[in-house]
Amino acid sequence: MAKDTISAIMERRSVRKYVDKPIPEEDLKTILEAGRQAPSAANRQPWHFVVVRDPEQKKKVAEACSDQTWMAAAGVIIAGIGKPSVNEKWYPVDVAIAMQNMILAATALGYGTCWIGAFDEQQVARLLGVPGDCKVVALTPVGVPDDHPEARPRQPMSEFASLDRYGEKME
Repeated sequence: MAKDTISAIMERRSVRKYVDKPIPEEDLKTILEAGRQAPSAANRQPWHFVVVRDPEQKKKVAEACSDQTWMAAAGVIIAGIGKPSVNEKWYPVDVAIAMQNMILAATALGYGTCWIGAFDEQQVARLLGVPGDCKVVALTPVGVPDDHPEARPRQPMSEFASLDRYGEKME
């Protein structure tokens, strides 16, 4: 079920309920490839992604994410790991861009995701065996949605965009 990019962006929602169903390997590889194709500063690609599929491991990771246990029902949880030694300044942005690519690819394939920024970094790193010179940037569950949330309100364009100079209205 391929969708165009704009449709995937407009249809993406934070999904917090999943059907207990695995993610086919081909879809998982497509999602990871979307992350690999993300731009990064100087093309340094300062990232590594841990795909958590084991049910017990997903449960532990979900608990380390501020006890968001609903995450464990998703087919997988993907953790975006940054490598400061590769690019100390830009690794968080680069990992975030790659994660967004994966989230949009998952949406285009019909899966639900939810950006997870609330987590105990040390606990997640320990659970996933992340080396000490790396940083957990964000996580997302990826799974078959059991809920289809409505779009949440967004600011009008006049509040978030300017023309030529900050504060100049876009007509």
